[in-house]
Amino acid sequence: MTLPRCTIFTRVANFCRKVLSREESEAANAVARPQMTVIPREQHAISRKDISENALKVLYRLNKAGYEAYLVGGGVRDLLLGKKPKDFDVTTSATPEQVRKLFRNCRLVGRRFRLAHVMFGPEIIEVATFRGHHEETQSDRTTSQRGQNGMLLRDNIFGSIEEDAQRRDFTINSLYYSVADFTVRDYVGGMQDLEEGVIRLIGDPETRYREDPVRMLRAVRFAAKLSMRISEETAEPIPRLATLINDVPPARLFEESLKLLQAGYGYDTYKLLREYNLFQPLFPTITRYFTEEGDSAMERIINQVFKNTDNRIRNDMRVNPAFLFAAMFWYPLLEMAQKITQESGLTYHDAFALAMNDVLDEACRSLAIPKRITSLVRDIWMLQLRMSRRQGKRAWKLMEHPKFRAAYDLLALRAEAERNTELQRLTQWWGEFQVAAPPAQKDMLTNLDDEPDTRRRHRRPRKRAPRRESNNA
Repeated sequence: MTLPRCTIFTRVANFCRKVLSREESEAANAVARPQMTVIPREQHAISRKDISENALKVLYRLNKAGYEAYLVGGGVRDLLLGKKPKDFDVTTSATPEQVRKLFRNCRLVGRRFRLAHVMFGPEIIEVATFRGHHEETQSDRTTSQRGQNGMLLRDNIFGSIEEDAQRRDFTINSLYYSVADFTVRDYVGGMQDLEEGVIRLIGDPETRYREDPVRMLRAVRFAAKLSMRISEETAEPIPRLATLINDVPPARLFEESLKLLQAGYGYDTYKLLREYNLFQPLFPTITRYFTEEGDSAMERIINQVFKNTDNRIRNDMRVNPAFLFAAMFWYPLLEMAQKITQESGLTYHDAFALAMNDVLDEACRSLAIPKRITSLVRDIWMLQLRMSRRQGKRAWKLMEHPKFRAAYDLLALRAEAERNTELQRLTQWWGEFQVAAPPAQKDMLTNLDDEPDTRRRHRRPRKRAPRRESNNA
């Protein structure tokens, strides 16, 4: 039987694509692959007393059932650096279904990466099966699949620990701790990079970034968090591949943005994001306000809000992403409100409300900011319009608002960023009013009546009445 010509060409093209893909994969996996090193207990700083009891339970049960199991990732890295890990991840030769059979308190999650979550109350131990090398064919898309730009859409190919080490992102995150003999296994030179303070991607950087563009954000985050430098070959492709971030789902980018900017090292991360052209795909609305001198009101308020957030986290104080976004998008909001006022003839208050919708809608195209946060952002913004109206009982009512403190903090940031004398006086007044005794507060409100009202009033233009026709016509 003679096959149609187009079918023959299709088969030939698919065969060539498969061969080339395999060669690229083998070349990438061959880059900088040191031999496996075993670091004995006496040569590393990890102790079981610093590991979560629940993580140890998972490791011991997997080992007892005959499976390989190791602590891996950021938990091992942080323990080796003398830091306290936030969470502990486990990798094993057991498949997700086999893990679920061992733990009644387990649920399987994820389609892109199939994982087992073993739950101990509020603590979740994430268990992943060793990943294997990815070779996509037409018949295996239920387990692995790439997008047009090389991005991995699904990756559930399982393999050995050696393959798993090559599939991880950075060398410092590819260290394996065994509770069986208390050793650390290093397949990619991670210990040396950890000692030298280097963030190095495993494999060919461009290929790995195309597989998952979020790795570019992670490189910057780890460099800022750990005060390390990004290796030259890892850093070089980032600026020219930064637009790949646009292919990442907005919901995932929102979660990544919180890790980047609200983990105690936001200011250093922000500087690196700008250096590597990664800030623009995350916040396209904001970057058009940046200047070569880096001294616009927008840049000053962003610098200060990140520094303030970092200080609050270092002092174990609560932080809310709503305040961060309210400060970052304040100037785009002002510009949009002014534009709507001029074009529509609406009052400034109504134009301001419409502008809030437009600015937040545009922000959510890049980051899927949840409604619970955008509603708080709106509250903080609307309170800015009320801060100058203090006469009568307004000041006391304003202080009763749940987001008053956040609104006051934004007012203070604006006064500092804009170097505006009137805003500085208003900030000082509210600072004194909050701590004053009731009699002193009454005096402060009485004194307001003696001050000229310099507040700008935005009035709706008066419409002219239609001219009446003369009866004498």
